[in-house]
Amino acid sequence: MQRRSLLALPMLMSACAARPPVQEVAVTSPPMDSRLLYCVPYARERSALDIRGDGWQWWEAAIGRYARARRPEPGGVLVFHKTSRLRDGHVSVVARVVGEREIRVDHANWDAQRGGGPIVLDQPVVDVSAGNDWTAVRVWYPPANILGTTVFPTAGFILPRPPSDATPSV
Repeated sequence: MQRRSLLALPMLMSACAARPPVQEVAVTSPPMDSRLLYCVPYARERSALDIRGDGWQWWEAAIGRYARARRPEPGGVLVFHKTSRLRDGHVSVVARVVGEREIRVDHANWDAQRGGGPIVLDQPVVDVSAGNDWTAVRVWYPPANILGTTVFPTAGFILPRPPSDATPSV
């Protein structure tokens, strides 16, 4: 009898180690590599957009050089406005579109650390704008493993192609 209970113990312990149910917006990813970067050099490297300046300056700098849009596309760059929490703005590269109001981004230094921060991949970003136009978003916060509660204003998406008459003006 005691032997059976000893055999059952490893099975019970493995059940405790099982992963909890996946949340609606889930997942964190390890850094892509050990480099600590600011968001701008990382986005420039990943997107092949040749834009300089702080993240918030990218939106205006793209005029006449790259297509700008209100809808995400993989490879596009989401530009965050400058705020009290994002003194230099921020830029993230769209890794994939999950749905009408959710994308996954790759970006660096979301924690706004001095000297740069880690590169994180496939992080959820959710559109919370009233007009469903990606002008306000919430971003996954890896240290807490949750979707952040702060709403960040955004300018839109810069697409890695020349502007054209077919691109909606924003």
